[in-house]
Amino acid sequence: MGLEIVSRTLPGIGVCHEMTLSDGQHIGVVIRRNGTRDLVVYDEDGDGAAVSIELDDDEADAVAELLGAPKLITRLATQQSQADEVITEQLALPDTSPYAGRPLGDTRARTLTGAYVVAVLRTDGTHPSPGPDFVLQGGDLLVTVGTRQGLDQVARLLEGSG
Repeated sequence: MGLEIVSRTLPGIGVCHEMTLSDGQHIGVVIRRNGTRDLVVYDEDGDGAAVSIELDDDEADAVAELLGAPKLITRLATQQSQADEVITEQLALPDTSPYAGRPLGDTRARTLTGAYVVAVLRTDGTHPSPGPDFVLQGGDLLVTVGTRQGLDQVARLLEGSG
């Protein structure tokens, strides 16, 4: 069973993240609004600090390193390698596209390619999160997110050759 961390706001101070250890000891980390951190060990009743230790940036980094930064770095490296497979690209909608003047939903881009159109850039501005009823115009730049293969498929689709 995972360890439960409870976070609570300390008005005028910051945020406290608390947990109860397997031996029943109650500890917390207070992150103050000014950026400093305190390690807190609560008394036996759990309602007052028996010990509070303020850490500067270097000390907080050292404690994080000792307590598990290597595990975090491994996890982040795994997530980064997965994220490297996802790219963002702006694809132009040619004036000759079969979808110029038609709703985005008609392209079925997400269904057919797995790629998402997350915004449309046009001379009158940016249109974030366009819905399926958003009408495309020749010259639009579609901001797309997906795999290389998916974005290539969207480009061919928009050109009418997909």
